Amino acid sequence: MLKEFKAFALRGNVLDLAVGIILGVAFGAIVKSLVDDVIMPPIGLLLGNVDFSNLFVVLKEGAKAAGPYATLADAKNAGAVTLNIGLFLNSVILFLLTAFAVFVIVRAANRLTAAPSSKDCPYCRMAIPVGATRCPECTSELHAG
Repeated sequence: MLKEFKAFALRGNVLDLAVGIILGVAFGAIVKSLVDDVIMPPIGLLLGNVDFSNLFVVLKEGAKAAGPYATLADAKNAGAVTLNIGLFLNSVILFLLTAFAVFVIVRAANRLTAAPSSKDCPYCRMAIPVGATRCPECTSELHAG
């Protein structure tokens, strides 16, 4: 059983998947920092010094202390029930940036793995253009397919 697991774990696809997950987690941390530390502060400044992580609505006052609460942490410490709009906005922006970055990476990878421009003639095995209808070497008529 251990031998089978070792063979499974060392297969190329499993290692590629593991590397992809590790890089994805690291990339997610970078994008989260970009959103929280670089993008949201200027947007908050433009909107009148709003800290999006502290943008919330109190649904029910806390049992320990009554509002108003200056920060989300104060509201949570007081036991208040809150609707965390700012954290949701941060998550949406984080998702959009991550999706855009993945799109750019996939697009670049697709360009690197472009479709071949030639194929082999099925009769003489010489390289010919993909769109050719007749082989220039053996003059055989080629059928699409």
